[in-house]
Amino acid sequence: MISADLGQPLETFVADLVKTGRYNSKSEVLREGVRLIQDREARLAVLHAAIDRGLADADAGRTHPAEEVFAELEARYRAMLPAAE
Repeated sequence: MISADLGQPLETFVADLVKTGRYNSKSEVLREGVRLIQDREARLAVLHAAIDRGLADADAGRTHPAEEVFAELEARYRAMLPAAE
């Protein structure tokens, strides 16, 4: 069993969530908070892995000059714009 001192502002916030019926109990609020943190941590792990892959590609020379990339993106997005009348 976990016991947590949230401090007065968070205790009040949690109590209000329960009082208004948004959650059935303080434990339910805290479980939801932990689930949100789990989700955020999982997304951060994916992001860090992508950054690591990108850095490995850069270290291995698998890159393109920024000017080429920006020119390609600009051409692609210009092609999406409606034709000027």
